[in-house]
Amino acid sequence: MIFASSLFDPMNLSNIQLNAGQIVTRLLVAMLIGAVIGTEREFTHRPAGIRTYTLVSLGSCAVMITSQLIFLQYSQHGAMPDPGRLSAQVIAGVGFLGAGTILREGVAVKGLTTAAGLWAVACLGIAIGAGYYIVGGVGAVCLLVTLVVLEWVQRRIMHRRNEIYSFRVLCDDQVKALESIYALSAKNNGRLRDIQLARDEESSSKNVAILFRIDFSGRRAIGNSVNFFKDLSIDKEVASVKMERLNM
Repeated sequence: MIFASSLFDPMNLSNIQLNAGQIVTRLLVAMLIGAVIGTEREFTHRPAGIRTYTLVSLGSCAVMITSQLIFLQYSQHGAMPDPGRLSAQVIAGVGFLGAGTILREGVAVKGLTTAAGLWAVACLGIAIGAGYYIVGGVGAVCLLVTLVVLEWVQRRIMHRRNEIYSFRVLCDDQVKALESIYALSAKNNGRLRDIQLARDEESSSKNVAILFRIDFSGRRAIGNSVNFFKDLSIDKEVASVKMERLNM
């Protein structure tokens, strides 16, 4: 009972002095939480995986433990250091790591969920490092529910009504190609967005690259997107077409 109370209540008397067992337990629990969340991200082929999430959780936990040890050490001599200062820097610093996982490919932006997940795992690591195992454990479950269950709900409810794709079209005459794109999008009930023109940097040709996003709504959204791609692929004004689904 004494161990259980110290495990889940960091404010009781048995937890005023951190011993080696408590430190090891907190670090291992933080690693476990980071590894579990990272496994889900690794399985879905995201930029940050098992090792990244584990290191973020472990590092933030170690920082929080260090903050508590500093507080315990210097408070005995009358000083009152702030045990939350180092952990606050962790939360801010993880933002730079999360920014590195956000990628822009044409008109598509990827990695926002991964960046938010890294920040959340850092917060969970801080909670574990402070000895709040219930906060860390329940938070990890909530994070997994958000990443797995809500993604399924999002696919079933939201994306059934709306299909979003990004296209990269190479052509010689951008005016005629744009006329074909507008005509085919109207034919297949698509809504064009974020049209950009750029030189083709992937080859030595003088083709012009047209980047755009298109939304297909309604019960026939998937069929319309397939027909649009087929029609655009065989259009005489278009040299090549690349398509990527954004709402996956």
